[in-house]
Amino acid sequence: MSGYLIVFTTCDSQQCAEAITETLLQNRLAACVQQGGTRSHYIWQGEQQQAEEITLTIKTRAALWEKVEAAIRANHTYDTPEIIAWSVSHGHAPYLNWINEVTA
Repeated sequence: MSGYLIVFTTCDSQQCAEAITETLLQNRLAACVQQGGTRSHYIWQGEQQQAEEITLTIKTRAALWEKVEAAIRANHTYDTPEIIAWSVSHGHAPYLNWINEVTA
């Protein structure tokens, strides 16, 4: 794999979000983690649910995908966490260079 990823996950608490964020940054698996609030509506175990969640948008290199996914799973409170990645097809070169510089 080459290039860059935007990885997305949601958490049920600020504590979960901070644990994932700190693990990713301290281990240089992400250059940036943005946190924001969202209201999710979904089907879980056959029932319609809704919850306040914290979204994490993670900027990283594609080569780090397996380590990023493992770090999220290790710190997540959900049985089946949402962990989705999008490939970055284009980006501002200085920003992408910064991602290279600050990730492992």
